[in-house]
Amino acid sequence: MTATSPQAAPRGARRLRLPKPLRNASLLIGAAITLTIIGLAIFAPLVATHDLAQMDMPNRFSGPSLEHLLGTDNFGRDIWSRLVYGARISLSIALIAVVASAIIGTLVGLISGYFGGWIDLVLMRITDVFLGFPPLVLVLAVVAVMGPGLMNVALSLVVVSWTEYARVVRSTTLTLREQNYVQAARALGASWPRILFREILPNSLGPIIVLASLGLGTAIIWESALSFLGFGLPPPAPTWGWSLSYGTRFIRDEPWMSIISGAAIMVTVLGFNLLGDGLRDLLDPRQQTRGKG
Repeated sequence: MTATSPQAAPRGARRLRLPKPLRNASLLIGAAITLTIIGLAIFAPLVATHDLAQMDMPNRFSGPSLEHLLGTDNFGRDIWSRLVYGARISLSIALIAVVASAIIGTLVGLISGYFGGWIDLVLMRITDVFLGFPPLVLVLAVVAVMGPGLMNVALSLVVVSWTEYARVVRSTTLTLREQNYVQAARALGASWPRILFREILPNSLGPIIVLASLGLGTAIIWESALSFLGFGLPPPAPTWGWSLSYGTRFIRDEPWMSIISGAAIMVTVLGFNLLGDGLRDLLDPRQQTRGKG
């Protein structure tokens, strides 16, 4: 007769396990923050309580109230309304910059890693040239030449961001091109575009997705920094960086103008960084193997 432990589960009982994405706290928190910010940006006309250009001079510099949820600025404009419209501008620039950087960098990395030889040498030396410039100097130079504007700011961010995707995708392609399924496709006479985009690219999407999610937060910081320095979208565009910079003029008496803009930047970047960390843990095979062990 065998003794059973009092803590042993009854026969037939199964321990309930949540799906892996639901057990990733960083992924859940990051997704909640980013979805909230994206929702505010998309539905800005519905969420905003006042018109952007509407001035209420008798109530200028008023604190948070029922009429003005986050107070008003020096012209009596509603800070909450300008904040949600600023989210639309920042996310638009970040999305354009990240998508364009991912496309350019992925193409360069795929071609460089697959063909190797002098093609790899030329493309990687071009990448090294862009990496040799300090990012801030390169961004300011592009904006100074092309002038302020949404697309120009996004283009300046592409110039300093595509190299990360190129190097990561190249290293992944160097490994994948030696796999058996790639060798089999080559032996069957598949063309190199088919091999790149049907065999190698789908297996490289994990690092690209993680880089893109982290790159969104970085792009928002760059856009805010350019606006803070006066190289972003010109007023009256309600960008977060310009609101932060302009609020420093009244930091002693009305500090909430800068605090609110800075908090919006911090929370948004934190959300994208948590989302990127969660996706990295979810898509990394090493983390999956460690979890099984």
